[in-house]
Amino acid sequence: MSPFDVVVVACSVLLTLGAVLAIVRAEKGPSMLDRTIALDIVVTTMIAGIALYAAYFRRADVVPLLVVLSLVGFVGSVTVARFAAVEPEGEGRVRTREEVAAEEAEKRRLEQEEEESRRRRRHAAESEALAAADGAGAAGPVPEPPAGTDEPTPHGSRATVEPEPDDEHHGGPADEETR
Repeated sequence: MSPFDVVVVACSVLLTLGAVLAIVRAEKGPSMLDRTIALDIVVTTMIAGIALYAAYFRRADVVPLLVVLSLVGFVGSVTVARFAAVEPEGEGRVRTREEVAAEEAEKRRLEQEEEESRRRRRHAAESEALAAADGAGAAGPVPEPPAGTDEPTPHGSRATVEPEPDDEHHGGPADEETR
């Protein structure tokens, strides 16, 4: 084995190690720019590997491939950097499943609290309207509806509020209606 062969093998091992470490870095992140730099390193190691192949086998016909790969790597890096410049602060990081689940649970909790707040406000407005319609509160305070229901407790003939449509029926035309 000639010294040139030893150098080629050593360079191949180092290029492979560099590409593997760059792929690990691209997997871990945490930001989009980290991934972009890691993938740019992978493209660079591919170019160096092809150049090493061309030098070892004395092939000049792969030079256009080297030029194309270097242009693709450059344009890709510039494009990603252009869009990453306007990226919001926390958006480049890939979240874990636990983080996504926690965010979704918090979002659902906030939506439920907002819905409960709307129900309370609507009930208070209905109570005030009923009290005003029945003679400015002569009938006494309006009782709270039973827990878990949206329907107000009937007070006289003016309590004709219909419940909200459920998830299956949205108040539109009948589901089975055909034309």
